[in-house]
Amino acid sequence: MDTSIASRKSAIANEVPGLLRYARALLRDKQQAEDLVHDCIVRALANLSGWREGENPRKWLFAIMHNIHVDQIRAQSRRPALMPLEDWNESHLATPETSAVLGHEIERAIAALPLEQRQCVLLVGLEGLSYAAAAEVLGVPVGTIMSRLSRGRENLRHRLDPTFERPSLRRIK
Repeated sequence: MDTSIASRKSAIANEVPGLLRYARALLRDKQQAEDLVHDCIVRALANLSGWREGENPRKWLFAIMHNIHVDQIRAQSRRPALMPLEDWNESHLATPETSAVLGHEIERAIAALPLEQRQCVLLVGLEGLSYAAAAEVLGVPVGTIMSRLSRGRENLRHRLDPTFERPSLRRIK
């Protein structure tokens, strides 16, 4: 086996934990997240030639996963969501009283964000990608990442603390 291919495969394997974290936070379902990461790794391994020499594998893999996720969303929008009746129970109706743990509150607040804001908050905040790297992953300008991230953070603050008010700036002449 070519050492270049082996080293690329090793670099891809090293990124799996970060991909899983992002996918779990994005999808909020462990099985779907694992499936998304699996599809991402399969596509990456099939297209090793698409990884440019010297390029960060993290950005490349997140871009692949983003594209797969977008394709899945488009496919799901064409068919109705199904839930077996035996899987449904009253616990699906979450109330603030039933989830007192802050982690669950944060998880719910992130889940309630619009998809574009959630992606930016997770890529920059959770995964630590730079604005430029996140912009490349999502295929948008850096300024778009900055504004979506700003709106997402403000949205999270408001969801987690409804009494939060954005400080007003004084105009100085």
